Amino acid sequence: MKNLFVKIAAAGLFMLAPAIAQAAEGYSTANVNMRAGPSTRYPAVAVIPAGSSVEIRGCLSDVNWCDVEFYGGRGWVSGQYVQALYQQRRIYVGPQYYRPLGIPVIRFSVDNYWDRYYRNRDFYRERDRWSRGPDYYYRDRDNRVRDRDRDNVDRDRDNLNRERDNRDRDRNWRERDRDRNWRDGDRDRRGVNQRDDRQRDDRQRYDRQGADRRGDDRRPGRRDFDCRPGDPSCDQ
Repeated sequence: MKNLFVKIAAAGLFMLAPAIAQAAEGYSTANVNMRAGPSTRYPAVAVIPAGSSVEIRGCLSDVNWCDVEFYGGRGWVSGQYVQALYQQRRIYVGPQYYRPLGIPVIRFSVDNYWDRYYRNRDFYRERDRWSRGPDYYYRDRDNRVRDRDRDNVDRDRDNLNRERDNRDRDRNWRERDRDRNWRDGDRDRRGVNQRDDRQRDDRQRYDRQGADRRGDDRRPGRRDFDCRPGDPSCDQ
């Protein structure tokens, strides 16, 4: 029974050995961004200071980008900023050194990688766009920016048109008010003139009537005053 446990343990270690070997220790050669994908267009998730130790978990075969672990965080760094120890000397990580360093060749999937490491990141909300690639994301973003700018231009033009229409409407109202006030003033002036004309006509008519009355009073045989006894004019 004891030998059976030993054999099982040995078999387990044998099976774990390749997994343990699927990583290599590396060093950053500059202050470099660790990104959410194998491109400088992916969001940065951390900054790895120059000379810091990183665990290289795998690299891509078609481009020189590697999945690294730094202080418990995961992300991607270009191989031109990562060195590893090979035959007692540091070399930049490249495809020709993947196998000697024990670095596996891996693939990258936004869905799987981000689901595992970036669920709490803000950019995770746009995972569907990023999953089509950074070029598509930025092209789509640029289109959205252009659409937003075009919408802003259209909105500004509409606002200017509304302001112009409001100014024109206010000017028309002022002109109508001015015309109405002028017509009301003219009507009032005509009313005053007509009243003055009526009053003048009334005075003239009154004056004519008074003159007529005075003319009647001066007819022969009418005295304008009572005669006093002995007044010679009373005999006329």
